[in-house]
Amino acid sequence: MVLNPALPQKEMALQAAWSRYLAQPCFDNFVEFALLLNSLTDFLIDKSLTGLLHASRQLEQRALSLFGDESSHPISDSAMEELDRGVARVGELLRNFDTAAEPLQERRKKSPEAVVELPASAYQLQLVGTAGSHWHELVSQFGYFGVRVQQGSWEVPALDESGGSLFLADLGGLPQERWLAPLGRLRERHPLAQIICIGVPSEFTALDQALRLGADRCLTVGTPLQQVVGQVLELNGSVERDPYRVLVVEDSRTAARVICRSLEENGIVTQVLHDPSLSLGAIRQFQPDLILMDMYMPCCTGVEAARVIRQYDEFLSIPIVYLSGETDIALQVDALRLGGDHFLTKPFNPVVMNAVVKSKIERYRALRRSMLNDSLTGLLNHISTKQAISAALEFSGQEDRNVVVAMIDIDHFKSVNDNYGHPVGDQVIRSLAWLLRQRLRRGDIVGRYGGEEFVVGLVGVSPAKAREILDTIRQDFARIAFSIPGGDFRVTFSAGLSTCVDCQPRCLEPMLEAADEALYEAKRGGRNQVVLAGSFQSCQLPAPGLEDTRLADARLADARLEGTPK
Repeated sequence: MVLNPALPQKEMALQAAWSRYLAQPCFDNFVEFALLLNSLTDFLIDKSLTGLLHASRQLEQRALSLFGDESSHPISDSAMEELDRGVARVGELLRNFDTAAEPLQERRKKSPEAVVELPASAYQLQLVGTAGSHWHELVSQFGYFGVRVQQGSWEVPALDESGGSLFLADLGGLPQERWLAPLGRLRERHPLAQIICIGVPSEFTALDQALRLGADRCLTVGTPLQQVVGQVLELNGSVERDPYRVLVVEDSRTAARVICRSLEENGIVTQVLHDPSLSLGAIRQFQPDLILMDMYMPCCTGVEAARVIRQYDEFLSIPIVYLSGETDIALQVDALRLGGDHFLTKPFNPVVMNAVVKSKIERYRALRRSMLNDSLTGLLNHISTKQAISAALEFSGQEDRNVVVAMIDIDHFKSVNDNYGHPVGDQVIRSLAWLLRQRLRRGDIVGRYGGEEFVVGLVGVSPAKAREILDTIRQDFARIAFSIPGGDFRVTFSAGLSTCVDCQPRCLEPMLEAADEALYEAKRGGRNQVVLAGSFQSCQLPAPGLEDTRLADARLADARLEGTPK
């Protein structure tokens, strides 16, 4: 099965564009070929497909060096033959590329249930290098998350050639001259694989050499084993991102079509606005990641439009890139000072425009992620979790789909921090986050509520099924052995679940309260269990009374058992 249906489509489009240039070697056809090649390279970067990326990037760099203008085409016969060989090589690699097993992320999207059962071979990893005592522990750690590890040496890196395309290359403290050649051979033999190097000396030259030889990621000497496991899980569990969205404010319909065509070749969704006075409504409706703004329009300038947009706090961080034939540096600087983020001079190179747009959007989205996601786990933070569940409740009411809320708390977590230190405690929290994200569907909601507490929203499952799902995850989490000097330890969690009849957004707080009460019932009952609260009809917040007093007393008693206020 191919990694993504976009991959063969991109390969076919690239081949067709190159054939058009060969048949009619004009500048416009070369621009189309270069854009498609740029789009393919960016796609491979996003997917961390280093072997494919190397070939695609080499071809892209050569094509861009020949870009020129109308007078530069057709290119020389020797250059055309060189590009033809490069296109054939990239096409061959793309056609031969398929995964050893369907990615877990794809199965998460398709699964009708809210949990994915992980057989022993759900992931396959090849561990190569010089075996050390830590290999046994690594294999055990990976096993807790359904990763099957095959072990081999530099000379025989793959015990089973069908066993996946992810390598963990252990440099094992070897001097640089002893691992350079083997790492290079590994990349040469497996051009389509992903390679993570561990045990890399923490110095610039060693890291630079490993990356040059084709490593996707380097983890230096002394990196905790749990962090190594985390890198593999993050690589396998990456979430498909939403397409970039660009609002093009341009009065010229011809120029707008050219801009949109260039962006859409790279999978960017566009919307055109010819009248900048309508920009506020368009931004609210379209929710763009970036605005491409023409500098001079009949009703106002791009700077004037940007100043109006920047009057609204919710629009302050949206990048604005000016497009103009203006070459006066003083005016460009003034335009940037008055609300813009970048200036592209017409006529612009479409490949450069795409690169600027993508880099600005990625930084914008990174800023948004830092606001919405928990920095330790990458899950939704407290506020974002509640907003996501509230939205799910509203949507479920329209589609008559059930929503179950679960509150999860790691048992005796204070003792973990006290006995083993906060870095180990952080690793325990991350491990539970990985397990939850790995086992639940993409449409389910997983957030870190605070400290060692998590909230999960399961969409479209019955309360009984939700309890079964969380109980399976609870059992698997309890099997994870966390390494410490001289041994290891295990941790458990408790959970409380709640749901309601005729769910609506106003049900959120009552559901959280009910799940929280069920959680403390699990704590009082001995911990390491999942308790399901009864469904309730009313979504009105309960008035304070005897029940709240009883719950507060139970929490206080539990806090005393933990040895710290809860």
